[in-house]
Amino acid sequence: MRVGIIGLGYRLGYLARVFSAARDDFEIVGYVDPAPAGLPYTAEHGVSVGSQYDSLEQMIDEGNLDLLMVGSPNHLHLEHIRIGLERGMKIFAEKPVVTSVEDTMALAELIGKYGSDNVMVGLVLRYAPLYVDLRKAQAEGRLGDIASIEASETIPPYHGAFFMRDWRRYQQYSGSFMLEKCCHDLDLYNGVMGCRPRFVASFGGRKSFTPENAPQDAGANDLTVYHRKPSGWMGSDKVFDSDGDIIDFQSALVQYENGAALTFHTNMNVPDDFRRFAVIGAKGMAEGDFIRNYFKVTDSRTSERLEDKTYQVSELSQHYGADEQMAEDILKHMIDGVPLPVSVTDALEAGLLALSMDEAMRTKSVIDMTPIWQRFDAALGKGR
Repeated sequence: MRVGIIGLGYRLGYLARVFSAARDDFEIVGYVDPAPAGLPYTAEHGVSVGSQYDSLEQMIDEGNLDLLMVGSPNHLHLEHIRIGLERGMKIFAEKPVVTSVEDTMALAELIGKYGSDNVMVGLVLRYAPLYVDLRKAQAEGRLGDIASIEASETIPPYHGAFFMRDWRRYQQYSGSFMLEKCCHDLDLYNGVMGCRPRFVASFGGRKSFTPENAPQDAGANDLTVYHRKPSGWMGSDKVFDSDGDIIDFQSALVQYENGAALTFHTNMNVPDDFRRFAVIGAKGMAEGDFIRNYFKVTDSRTSERLEDKTYQVSELSQHYGADEQMAEDILKHMIDGVPLPVSVTDALEAGLLALSMDEAMRTKSVIDMTPIWQRFDAALGKGR
């Protein structure tokens, strides 16, 4: 399988290793990136990434590719996917797929024209064993009709500092923090609800990574924690005086089309971080945490603990055992047509929810997503 990469950053450098380990004939022919931050990682782990090309068009035209992997900064994804689709490519795109409502509609039109099967997405948590077990418990009827979900994604200060220094600190490149980081989680809970979000409210801002909280203003300090994770393109050393325009905390309340509700919270300055959920249905509840590696199911009437398990993950995985499974499943899909657990349409719907949360936070209003879904369906060509 001949593969080309556009945007060889840290994430795609890592995935180059994971996909190469999943299949012996996975061959990276080349890459396009003027400053490939992931190149040292691939060299360290003995992963060949082929030749450097000057343009995406040149790599596709000369590379005889079977798969194009898109890992460029988020705001460039749409154009890179468009070029790939117009040249008949199968594409794997990192999340978030696009960064705005307008780009979402433009990509939906491309999907309507070229088909959704030609674009696969890196919503890796759909492949996590914990999430697979959650959906299994739901499918077996142990939860009943879902009434509400309480969920969160928090990240520790060193990771939050990375966001304040990386290109992701600018919404014009990342979309927003909710979109860039939490679209994973929003997609998971959209999947559990089984229908689209309808009403959205949200509040947030920046309270931790501000100049008045800078440790260097409190005497001698070890600041290495805030520079532990290197930044790439457009990187900066500034953390508490970052020139970025992203938030560092946000909470949201969502009502779905079926009347069920989701509360979601994120914060990027949580030293004992967690990424947990409580899914509460008419017959039972499921509780889990991707970071603390546990999953429980409890019967509503008897309070009997129906399931109580923990998970072991490999040293290779960056996402709770999901990275290796995603690589394996995507390659099976490419070769044998095996269905995937998440589609590009799912990814775009999670992105629209994140962007609606941002709009609700910005305007201090409740957003009715009905017009957005009508426009989205029209762009996809539904009903034609």
